Amino acid sequence: MENLKQRIYDELKRLNIKYEAVEHEPVFTMEDMDRLGLPQKGTLCKNLFLRDSKGKRHFLVTCDEKKKVDLKSLARQLGTNGLSFASEDRLEKYLGLKQGSVTPFGLINDTGHAVEFFIDRDLTRCKSLGIHPLENTATVFLSYKDLDKFLWELEVDVMQIKL
Repeated sequence: MENLKQRIYDELKRLNIKYEAVEHEPVFTMEDMDRLGLPQKGTLCKNLFLRDSKGKRHFLVTCDEKKKVDLKSLARQLGTNGLSFASEDRLEKYLGLKQGSVTPFGLINDTGHAVEFFIDRDLTRCKSLGIHPLENTATVFLSYKDLDKFLWELEVDVMQIKL
């Protein structure tokens, strides 16, 4: 199996992005992440892969793990109706990811730019963000500015919203 994490580490190195990677047991929920004791290294991020009611638009929304996200309110902000979580098949198709590994780094696999990316504005003020490097067996901590640089290189539009 391809080392997905290494692909991200190599790309971060190529872009001269400073980061800290912490290897850990596989985690599938934010509760699993909390049990690892990583928050002192930075703000752990929750990533929601969503679709509209017709399945035509797909969204990746990143926010602080502690934020409660009201899907009805979020749908209004995104200009769509009836948001729901996208299936594991859609997650694999659009981001090349497995359940439990949702991450903005997955946009590296969205070469057709089918997924719209939104990040909570509050994260722009955090010193360090913790996200998975395509696998749920590690967490990468990096600045918002460096995540933005990574996504800029992929030609991803980073849209800030207030959650």
